[in-house]
Amino acid sequence: LFCVQLDDSKLNYFQQPQDIKESDFFKFLEKYGRHSFLALSQVQPSFSAFYRAGDPILIYFDSSSVLSTLRQPVKMGASGLCVDGNPAGFLDSKSTSCTRIFANLSKSCITDPALDAASYYRDFTVLKVPVNDTIVQSMKVIYEIEFSGTHGIQSVSVRFKVSNISGNSGSSLQQHFTLHFWVSAPVLPGLLPCLTLSHTLPRSGNPGYIAGAPVLIANSGAMQHMSILRSEGDGSCSQFLRHTVQFGRNMRTGCKLSLSPILEDSNCSYIQQKLYKALQGMNRAEDLAITGSAHSTQAEEWTTILIQNCSGQAVHCPSCCMVPVTLEIQILWSKVGLLSNPQAQILGARYFYQCHPLKFLRTSTVPLTTVVTFTDMTKWPEPPRGQPQMHWKLPFDIFFPFKVALNLERIYRGDLAGWFLLILIMSSILCF
Repeated sequence: LFCVQLDDSKLNYFQQPQDIKESDFFKFLEKYGRHSFLALSQVQPSFSAFYRAGDPILIYFDSSSVLSTLRQPVKMGASGLCVDGNPAGFLDSKSTSCTRIFANLSKSCITDPALDAASYYRDFTVLKVPVNDTIVQSMKVIYEIEFSGTHGIQSVSVRFKVSNISGNSGSSLQQHFTLHFWVSAPVLPGLLPCLTLSHTLPRSGNPGYIAGAPVLIANSGAMQHMSILRSEGDGSCSQFLRHTVQFGRNMRTGCKLSLSPILEDSNCSYIQQKLYKALQGMNRAEDLAITGSAHSTQAEEWTTILIQNCSGQAVHCPSCCMVPVTLEIQILWSKVGLLSNPQAQILGARYFYQCHPLKFLRTSTVPLTTVVTFTDMTKWPEPPRGQPQMHWKLPFDIFFPFKVALNLERIYRGDLAGWFLLILIMSSILCF
């Protein structure tokens, strides 16, 4: 039996401790007894019948019969080193990046699981819904997760982008990880089952766009969020991360795109395509959603994006290469509907590339800029100029005849008085 007591002036650490007998135990327990320090029994985690937002996604390793969670590496501390134990949350779509340091890159490339693409999907399956004891049938493993309400995860997919690297001891590598969730489209009667393969993004409004919600674009029917260039800490253009364009918010970004030394002998067309791809991203935008709840199968809910590239901006420079350096995304929108509840919808958009002649094809870096502007084209109705008036069916001035008659009577009376006065004056003269 021992007791830890802080800030007690009576304590003297050089005193002989008092012996406590078994018969004195209850006496000291009544005086010094406090909360128990016994460790609580380990409670097994309980799972609900379906995933809730933020819940860790469960995976199962068939070879070892181990139940674990799907993990998404994140950076830790100021150095940004990778930590692999971070669980991925259900419906928590996000992108992360972190740095790994290798003492021997050539050896780590073969033995380190972090550099093995198969370690991110092999030998485990993703559970459609949380379970306690039973394991559901094996299914595709993906990091793009398609779900359907309380029915759980419907399908999963994973894709990689690899690069050749080289270096000596002490080399570092930055990795990027993305987790994205899709809402599965329901199959309506009479429609082909293949329509369920098309992903449906969460709404950006219903029906009008909400300020700050992602702008929806489509390419060959596949819906995406409009995005623009994003810079890394050193000012270079990120190859993986991009800023999402939010409705109603003007944006401006800039970065420097590094051109590979292989491009020294490349032609102008190759450099142009590389810069176009960097500015527009992996998913080139063709159509723009008019409303925030646009459906990919409803053509009337989409408008074609007008694109003006470098072809019409040629200058007289035979040895130059016209390359895009700035992308201006101009979006026109307006409010429609009732004055009490107006809805924001997009009228049209244009991708306008500002181009610059590049004289030296061996340039190592090219500065790129992206500008997004939203212009409000709302035409508000004229406000009422006064209170509504009663609609009379009578003539404009019904008392006009009476006024005329009254005026004639007044004129007649004035003339009569004048003649009477003239007669009196003439009579007085004749009498004299």
